[in-house]
Order: sequence, then C-alpha cells, then structure tokens
Amino acid sequence: MFEFAFMRRTLLVGLMLGVTIPQIGIVVVNRKTSMMGDALSHTSLAGVALGLIFGFNPSLGAIFVCLISAFAIEAMRYRFPQYGDMATAVVMSIGLGAASILSDFTPGGNTLESYLFGSISSATPHDVIASIVLFVVVLFVTLFFYGGLLNISIDPNLARLDGVPVHVINSVFTALTAITVALSAKMVGALLVSSLLVIPVACSLFLARSYKQMYLVSLTLGLVFMMSGLTLSWYFEIKPGGAMILIATMGLLLSALYARRRKIRRETVLQVKVKAVSE
Repeated sequence: MFEFAFMRRTLLVGLMLGVTIPQIGIVVVNRKTSMMGDALSHTSLAGVALGLIFGFNPSLGAIFVCLISAFAIEAMRYRFPQYGDMATAVVMSIGLGAASILSDFTPGGNTLESYLFGSISSATPHDVIASIVLFVVVLFVTLFFYGGLLNISIDPNLARLDGVPVHVINSVFTALTAITVALSAKMVGALLVSSLLVIPVACSLFLARSYKQMYLVSLTLGLVFMMSGLTLSWYFEIKPGGAMILIATMGLLLSALYARRRKIRRETVLQVKVKAVSE
C-alpha cells in the first residue's frame, strides 16, 4: 500500500492524529468533559455541509462550527455549573438539527457520507500540512502546561489556589479540542472520532499507575489503534473509523482483563504475606 501516494498521505495524517487525539483526550477526560468530543463531532457535520454548499474547504467549515460550539458549551457550563451535561446536549442537538437541514442542500451525498464514517482516500496534501501543524502545536502546549494539567487533574480548585491559570488552560484546550475534532472527522468519521478521544485514555486508566504513565500509554495506544485501523481498512476494504473503534474496543476489553488479573494477583500475594506473618 506504500506505493500509492494517497496511502502515504493517509498514513502520515493517521500518524499525526494518532498521537494528537489522545493528548486532547487526556485533557477532556480529566476535566470531566468527555461528552464534549461527541457533541463537537456531531456539530462538525453542519460545518462540513456549509463547506460543500458554498464551495469552500469543508474542514474549514467544520473548524469554524466546532469552535463556536465548543465555547458555547463552555459558556453554558460556566453559567450553569450544576447542569454541565445539559450544555453538551443542547449544543449537540442544535448542531445535528442544522446538519440535517443543510444536508438536503449539499451537492453529492457521497461526499458528506465520507465525513460520517471516514474515508481512507480522503487525505490531501493540505490535510497532511494541517495535521503536522496541529501535532506540533498540541504537543508543545501539552508539554508546556504539563504541570498545570497535572494539578488540574487532581483538583481544579486547589490548582487555582496554587496559581495555575486554570481558565487559560481550559480555554486553550477547548479551542484545540474543537480543531482536533474537526480535522479528525474527515479521516476517522464525525460519528466515531469522539471514541478515539476517550478509549485510549480509558485503557490507560486500567494500565497506568501515574499521570506520566497515563500520558505515554494513551499516546501509544492511540497510535496503535489509528494505524491498525487504517491497515485493516486498506486490506479488507472497510471504513477506517469503524476498524479503529473495533480495535480500540478490543484493546479496552483486554486492558480491563489485565487490570482485573493484576488486582487478583496482588490480593493473592497480600493474603500469602499476611498468612505467613500470622504463622
């Protein structure tokens, strides 16, 4: 598959996004806003439809709509902190409603369908450049705010008292989440990209014992899920997004089984030690 230029582009974009998406996923999971990715991925379809209707790059339309939706969710969560889920549901409903109406006016339903479940041949040279830039920015921001993110993951209120710019960090990652979801929708699929935000991080919660380990495990698994899904998509002619999520789900089950076995083994060792001491 490496002899085809479009597959080389696809694999390069997948390599960049496979590392970028879990970095954003760690933040949204620790902020307890995992469903934001789901809402943004659905509302991105409205931006895609706008791009198809008016003849500009659909990814730009998706970014524009996702940015508006992301900060609308944050504004409502700030205004009604006890109803955080409501903000996500409201924005997702509005975005889906707009997308369903706009889809009736899009020229060519197949193009819009490729954004629903992803397309292995959709990566363009512009997508390659955009994914590389996004990778560099997200990696830099994540490492720059590493200490602040660690403090926020423990307790946002204590982090604020400790001088961590919680509002700035949240705003930055809200924007990066919107852009990442919008760019990933074309490759992974708008209906599935939120799963890659969460599942690698969920796996790392079973496997890792520290924030640093969670960070490294999430990135590694995100890359494995992305590249494996693209490979399966090529050889079995299936949608790349579905292949990625299938592999990610299997990874989550294996991680849960491994964590369960590790816990049983630890409890067994502890019981043996206690018995030895009592004797």
